[in-house]
Amino acid sequence: MIIAIDQSTSATKALLFDDNCKLIKQVDVPHKQYYPKPGWVEHNAEEIFNNTLKAISELPLETIKGEVSVAITNQRETVVVWDRETGKPIYNAVVWQCLRGQEICDELKAKGYGAMVKEKSGLLIDPYFAGSGARWILDNVPGARKKAEEGRLCFGTIDSWLVFKLTGGKVHATDYTNASRTMLFNVHTLDWDDDLLEMLNIPRSMMPTPLPCDAVYGELSKELTTQLHLPEEVKIAGVLGDSHGALSGQMCFGEGYGKATYGTGSSVMVNIGERYAPAPDGLVTSVGFSALGKTFYAFEGNIHCTGATLNWLRDQLQLINGPQEVEEIATSIPDNGGVYFVPAFSGLGAPWWKGDAKAAISGMTLATTKAHVVRAALESIAYQVTDLIRTMTEKAGINLCEIRVDGGPTKNAFLMQMQSDLLQVPVVRSEVEDASAFGAVVMNRFALGAWKSFEEAESVWECLGKTMPKHSQEDMQDVYNGWKKAVSSLL
Repeated sequence: MIIAIDQSTSATKALLFDDNCKLIKQVDVPHKQYYPKPGWVEHNAEEIFNNTLKAISELPLETIKGEVSVAITNQRETVVVWDRETGKPIYNAVVWQCLRGQEICDELKAKGYGAMVKEKSGLLIDPYFAGSGARWILDNVPGARKKAEEGRLCFGTIDSWLVFKLTGGKVHATDYTNASRTMLFNVHTLDWDDDLLEMLNIPRSMMPTPLPCDAVYGELSKELTTQLHLPEEVKIAGVLGDSHGALSGQMCFGEGYGKATYGTGSSVMVNIGERYAPAPDGLVTSVGFSALGKTFYAFEGNIHCTGATLNWLRDQLQLINGPQEVEEIATSIPDNGGVYFVPAFSGLGAPWWKGDAKAAISGMTLATTKAHVVRAALESIAYQVTDLIRTMTEKAGINLCEIRVDGGPTKNAFLMQMQSDLLQVPVVRSEVEDASAFGAVVMNRFALGAWKSFEEAESVWECLGKTMPKHSQEDMQDVYNGWKKAVSSLL
């Protein structure tokens, strides 16, 4: 049995898979979002850990027979800094959506660090990545800098935090994929880079040990196995960031295979093979995954708000009761009526990278209805994914024959059809809805020797549905031009 922990931006999931990698049960526990200042986003790391234990405890653990192990996938750039001895965070987790690092990043750009950061880490200087959040904590929490220099603090993305807590503080480690999203990791040497650490003034002693995705990270502490009524020995095997988990869970093991994850934000990632290549302007290169002794790189672009836009319609405007209503409302009108919604709530991500952009709804008239606004919000998801993929294909010469998709919004038939029409390729859904968690399970199987080849993993993947283009590129050009005009007004 495998317990996959999928720690996302809005909730912590625990998923129980049998030895044939079939999902038995899933438990979701949401956590609170904190917004102390405009543009700032925080999580309580202790709450996330406690929710992880709660989610695991609500699985049908009594059905477990034989060996059990834990795999982890997680929101990537969210950073925690904690006391090595007490295991307590010194500040809330700074979430990947948070813009507090903008001033730090602007200063680094002004000093000319951009080229070095891109060459060494594959990334752009942006508050989206974890390094600036950690620097802010060290600079602003009283006593933090001194403790860090004395070796008393730990840096970690959420995977590191969970591994540390689950092992009772015995293991401080991360995987290559999460590390490659910090702006502190050299993707060529697969280790922390002294120049990047010095640039952000972060002591190397804080950093976790980087490992391949398919490593065995440690064992759950005896205290936790007793508390959770698990077998005495439970290995933590298989760790990777959520978008990388989806790349693996969608079996994009070969060069040129790509996936799009529709979640709170969205990630589009294309496997570019075992050789590093600089990404086209507006995109980044990350470690796609590292398994079976091989490390694959990937081009990636990230969208800050996709599913989060629908949540905003529900929570802030109260235009909908839930995402399940969106398709019905959107299809109640024949078109968007010229209304475009650019959801730059946390700035614009790839390929625009304008951190100070603000969300906007344009093209409204007195004839605009709630349905037009809802439809425009839904359409914005497809437009943003199209922006990324067109940047990859046009600037990098990558030709996708299909895109594999996952995440809750993929159930929305209107969205999938529009995505296929805009991209002019089949949009393929697999039977595994939670591809990130399934990717962690794949790495778990590799780590424990259950699978010894990528082909063995591919044998369990099945296509659930395929959406083919219905409208031509010429038919879609006018609406896409309208989107580009709306985005241009914010640049």
